Amino acid sequence: MAPIAREEVTDEVLMLRFQSGDRTAFAALVRKHKTPIYNFVLRLVRAPSVAEDLVQDVFVKIVQSAIDFKHESKFSTWAYAIARNICIDHLRKMTFRNHASLDQAVGNEPDGPTLLDRTPDVHPSATVDRNVIGQEVGRRITLLVESLPIDQREVFLLREVGNLPFKEIATITGVPENTVKSRMRYALERLQESLAEYEDYARALR
Repeated sequence: MAPIAREEVTDEVLMLRFQSGDRTAFAALVRKHKTPIYNFVLRLVRAPSVAEDLVQDVFVKIVQSAIDFKHESKFSTWAYAIARNICIDHLRKMTFRNHASLDQAVGNEPDGPTLLDRTPDVHPSATVDRNVIGQEVGRRITLLVESLPIDQREVFLLREVGNLPFKEIATITGVPENTVKSRMRYALERLQESLAEYEDYARALR
């Protein structure tokens, strides 16, 4: 006789248990969501050590605000909204500091090349293989995502990293769903345009 499959406990049920005092339920939520939330935060703030600290702040805030979770929305929507707000607060503070960004000119020349401009390009040759191109494309995509305007970047990350539907992203960002879809479209168009050079390389390897 085949074993009966165990039904997966939803995030909302785990949150309800945590609200009732079950700490193991919160530990289960952390195990499930810590990595995707970290990946989301990291790509917004661009610094691993900072991202680690902010993720800790996210889960501390979740604990502190657990009583306010009314089960009218999904836990993931609520958690990513907290993560987004913490990141936005951090980025606002960072605007008063001088940190190089991908679209900021390098050196003392305001019109000089940016960090993104100085990212080495891959040129096709007989020795280029799929792994080399795949690694370079992966690095370029990371740089391009980081160079997106913040409103497009957060939508892209919530969709691609958080795997959230547009309706939930609209709730998190506080803008209409159509605006979210437009920002996602602009982000994808910018990425596609910037990666067009790799189409020739991909054709050469087929």
